[in-house]
Amino acid sequence: MRANIDQLDLQLLKLLKINARMSYARLAEELGISESAVRKRIRKLINAGVIKRFTIEYELGNEVRAAVLVKTVPPKPVPEISREIINIEGVDIVYEITGENDILVLLRAPNIEVINRCVDKIRSVEGVASTNTMIIMRVWT
Repeated sequence: MRANIDQLDLQLLKLLKINARMSYARLAEELGISESAVRKRIRKLINAGVIKRFTIEYELGNEVRAAVLVKTVPPKPVPEISREIINIEGVDIVYEITGENDILVLLRAPNIEVINRCVDKIRSVEGVASTNTMIIMRVWT
């Protein structure tokens, strides 16, 4: 299903991105529409696949985060490689990207040794040609 997204939907998505737990009543107040209209819009966005899940962002003071750029080689398709990588412990998010690399992987781990093990597991996936790992020093949102 394809959703027709209007300006109000975009404002609703922005509010939910800031706080996915915001009540329907508060969203309605912020948007200047009824609570039932908010419910209908959210249902429409979920059904259309625009809203994929409600989640949280978190940052633990003692964790190490890293970004790993991955280059792949045929014949194994990039989506198959991505599906294998997302199941590796410590992998937070996998993006398929354009440019010199094919995949961007975000890792979370309690220490650098676990990050190293994650990267080793990524490198062992069939079709992965090379990786470039960057430790994340600070996060801004």
